[in-house]
Amino acid sequence: MTTAPEPASDTTPASSITWWVGTWIVGVVAGSIALGLFHAPSRPDDPVGVGDVLHAPIGVLGLSLLGLWSAYLTGMWLASQRTGTGDFVADYGIRVAPVDLLGIPIGVAAQLGLVWLVYVPLQAIWPDTFDTDRLDDTARDLVDRADGGTLVLLVALVAIGAPIVEELFFRGMLQRSLLRSARAELHRAVAVVGVAVIFAAIHFRPVEFPGLFAIGLVLGVCAWRTGRLGMPILAHIAFNATGLLSVM
Repeated sequence: MTTAPEPASDTTPASSITWWVGTWIVGVVAGSIALGLFHAPSRPDDPVGVGDVLHAPIGVLGLSLLGLWSAYLTGMWLASQRTGTGDFVADYGIRVAPVDLLGIPIGVAAQLGLVWLVYVPLQAIWPDTFDTDRLDDTARDLVDRADGGTLVLLVALVAIGAPIVEELFFRGMLQRSLLRSARAELHRAVAVVGVAVIFAAIHFRPVEFPGLFAIGLVLGVCAWRTGRLGMPILAHIAFNATGLLSVM
């Protein structure tokens, strides 16, 4: 697979990062407002914030993510209008080609093989910290709280909504703009690694950071080498769906 060249852009990395950070902050605020309005903490002294969203009822989780994702997409549209070409699809590489179907086995292999390889040495050194049950806690807790209609909603959120919006936001908005600004192959590689770090860190689950970083690299390389989001979106969908199915 050859690298698809990114067109040069007058937008500076600082400008791209500023737009992205501002959009992320607005998204977090919007998601937190929805969480605060519809989810009461289990104890009066419990905080309600970013880290608590996954412990909310599935319906509230959906509302919170709707607020977050709406802010993301709105910020991306504004950035496209102000600093891009004004063509949302072109600016963020929202295209699919037949070869992008390879993203499906790539995502499954990453979930079942790559993540396992990443954690083997970590579990040998820190067995309590990276215990297998702890790694599955988030997905298992979500599935345990879902039933009937809420299970369908959970699958839609985790296996469809999150992969699409996150790829648009991380690989489309942030990574793509940084690749456009890069003038050397090494700089592009650093951008892909940096976005993978941010992607893993922003999930706010330290024990899952190594695995999230690994899949972030895979998705970033897919976007970089194809020059579009079709393959990373399909890989992300397959990755999340496989992880969800494994705890059902």
